[in-house]
Amino acid sequence: MRLDLAEHYILNRLENELPPDLTYHNALHTADVYAAARQIAVLEGIPDLQLQWLLTAALYHDAGFLVQTKAHELSSCAIAQETLPGFGYTDADITVISKLIMATEIPQRPRQHLEEIICDADLDYLGRDDFFDRSLLLYQEMRHLGTISSREEFEKIQIAFLDKHHYFTETSKRRRNAKKEENYKKLLT
Repeated sequence: MRLDLAEHYILNRLENELPPDLTYHNALHTADVYAAARQIAVLEGIPDLQLQWLLTAALYHDAGFLVQTKAHELSSCAIAQETLPGFGYTDADITVISKLIMATEIPQRPRQHLEEIICDADLDYLGRDDFFDRSLLLYQEMRHLGTISSREEFEKIQIAFLDKHHYFTETSKRRRNAKKEENYKKLLT
C-alpha cells in the first residue's frame, strides 16, 4: 500500500476538480478529517495496517463529491475501488476502506472501532474552536446547493444536529465534548 501516492492523487483531484461552490466538502475538509483521524487513531492505539486503512478512507470519504453531492459515499467507494489498486491496495484492503467510507454517511451508524474513529474525525470540528468558521462554510455550500433557503433554517438544522450528535470514541469524548456543548449553547442564544 502506498498511502503517500493515494494521498497525493486524491488531494490533487479534490483541489483541482471540485467546483469552488463546495466551500465545506473540499480538499481542506479532507485534510482536516485525515489529521483528526490520525490523532484519534494514535491516541486509541490503532496498529499500523489498520491506521493505513483508516487514513486512506479519510482521504477518500468525500471523493464522491467529484461525481455527485447526494449519496456521495457510494461514489467515493467507486473512486477508491477504481484507483487504489494502482497504489498497491488489495481487494481486501479496499473492502475495509469502503466500509469505513460508508460509515461516514449521515446518520452515522458505526459498527466497529475504526468506523467509530472515522465518524468522529469527520465531525471533529463540532467540538473545536473553529466550529463557527467551519459552519459558515457549510452554510454557504448548502445555500448554493439549494438544500436550505435561509440562515434561520440552517441554524435550526445545526441545533437539531448537535442536540442528537454524540462522539463514539473515548478520545473524542474526552477531547471534544466540552467544547461541543459550549458551541451548542452559543447556537441556542
